[in-house]
Amino acid sequence: MTTAYGLAGVALVVLATLLIGTLGLRFSRTTSDFYVASRTVTPLRNASAIGGEYLSAASFLGIAGLILAYGADMLWLPVGWTGGYLVLLVLVSAPLRRSGAYTLPDFAEARLESMAVRRVTSVLVVLIGWLYLLPQFQSAGLVLRTVAGAPVWAGAVLVTVVVAVNVLAGGMRSITMVQAFQYWLKLTALAVPLVFLLLAWRHDGAPGLSRDAPPRFTERTTVSVTTAVTVDVAEPVRVTAHGRVDGRPYAGTPLDLAPGPHRVGRDTTLTFPAGADVPHATGTPARTDMEWAKPLDGREHSLYATYSLILATFLGTMGLPHVLVRFYTNPDGRAARRTTVIVLSLLGAFYLLPALYGALGRLYTPELLMTGRTDAVVLTLPGRVIGGLGGDLLGALVTGGAVAAFLSTSSGIAVSVAGVLGQDILRGGVRSFRAATLLALAVPLGLSIAARSLAVADVVGLAFAVAASTFCPLLVLGVWWRRLTVAGALAGLVTGGALAGAAVVVTIAAGPPSGLPGALLAQPAAWTVPVAFAVMIVVSWCTPRGVPPGVVRMMVRLHTPESLDVDRGTWRPKRV
Repeated sequence: MTTAYGLAGVALVVLATLLIGTLGLRFSRTTSDFYVASRTVTPLRNASAIGGEYLSAASFLGIAGLILAYGADMLWLPVGWTGGYLVLLVLVSAPLRRSGAYTLPDFAEARLESMAVRRVTSVLVVLIGWLYLLPQFQSAGLVLRTVAGAPVWAGAVLVTVVVAVNVLAGGMRSITMVQAFQYWLKLTALAVPLVFLLLAWRHDGAPGLSRDAPPRFTERTTVSVTTAVTVDVAEPVRVTAHGRVDGRPYAGTPLDLAPGPHRVGRDTTLTFPAGADVPHATGTPARTDMEWAKPLDGREHSLYATYSLILATFLGTMGLPHVLVRFYTNPDGRAARRTTVIVLSLLGAFYLLPALYGALGRLYTPELLMTGRTDAVVLTLPGRVIGGLGGDLLGALVTGGAVAAFLSTSSGIAVSVAGVLGQDILRGGVRSFRAATLLALAVPLGLSIAARSLAVADVVGLAFAVAASTFCPLLVLGVWWRRLTVAGALAGLVTGGALAGAAVVVTIAAGPPSGLPGALLAQPAAWTVPVAFAVMIVVSWCTPRGVPPGVVRMMVRLHTPESLDVDRGTWRPKRV
């Protein structure tokens, strides 16, 4: 893709985002406007905004990249991320809206009448939000590096500035309009190029993935390695190298690569002959096409990893702070349910698309398996398959969609984290909210620059695991079990958060070890979620006197339809 077209796509999306976002400044005046848009968002607009917010860089870029690398097993990601809203619809969406709270810590304090629970919940909201923001900023760096060769920190800074302007201008009102627009932009940005990609694939004779062999270069191919990577070579191959390989400099000279690992330096190019096997980056499985297309085939402990992934995605959705805060913006519980039903339809339509990009990437861009940048497959395919002016224009459209993906999600997370920081730390109104927004963005910006690069969807999956291990038990038991006590809630939150958080820290800092311990750390939800539920229930049974005195009234409020006219004034947290 020509740099000028890619930058034009980025600039247009950023400009549209800023223009739509600043409209919120005309309507946002009160604290309720900034936190929950005064609870006046209609179901269709709210569902579109949720779709824009929920479909992050992991959905737009990461799913296709993981499918390219790992195959059919990764199809559970879009299934789980969509199915999570079905669980949310059945269990918590309407009661959560009826609680009258602004934020998840508000709900926790209202239900359990405890400032201690509120403080722990606030800390978890901030940590999950920052963990979720990290891959959004890293994806921004990937996009700008792909289209313009910019340093990786430039994309993160761009997202931070644009999100800060939007959120500071109008809070929830601004980002609701922005995110609704960005959902339809993202859907268009994937759907329109995919039509042309499938037509080109059909024109090429509709090649399939039926060979029992690893990916091969179909023609003489030059691969540019922008970040140093270690690759595993399966068969001896002679390449032309320009750069550093195994620590030695080469200037366009032939090089024989023997089977085994080889270190390819930054900004190195390797030219492979037609028919050569594609070397794979260390950590990316070298699977044949047949193995790639079969689920539960070729990965160590794949059955455990798959079921743990399903549990994290199905239960983690209800624990994501930026998802939950949107249900507070509905006028009532019925509207919250209608919003969730519409969201299921919007997500289902979108998630049909990334899987096709992953499969086409296996055919047309196998070199991404070597560079380790499989997340770039969506950005790379239009220029590779279509080429010419058409490929540049379609690539610019896809680039714009990717920018919309991390802008919309980052905006939603910034609002949810800023809402908690503004209420629980700065304890003020609109001015505190704006100051908290800067803090909510500054920390993950620093982490994204300092942390090692990780697969986008992997980091988001870890955020889901932490959410499923903490807020899912709190919400399910808090909404449906009146015997939940303060001690039980605290014990479950701390236990689930500590276990899942430790797994996240190990995975991000050094990568999981090999064998079963590595699988348990890379996909912790299968054991951390049951432990968190069990701890909450057992400790609550052991501390029956810790049941809040107002639990009956609160349960009636959560489960009684608004038409029965139960007192539903906006709940205000007590300051003790």
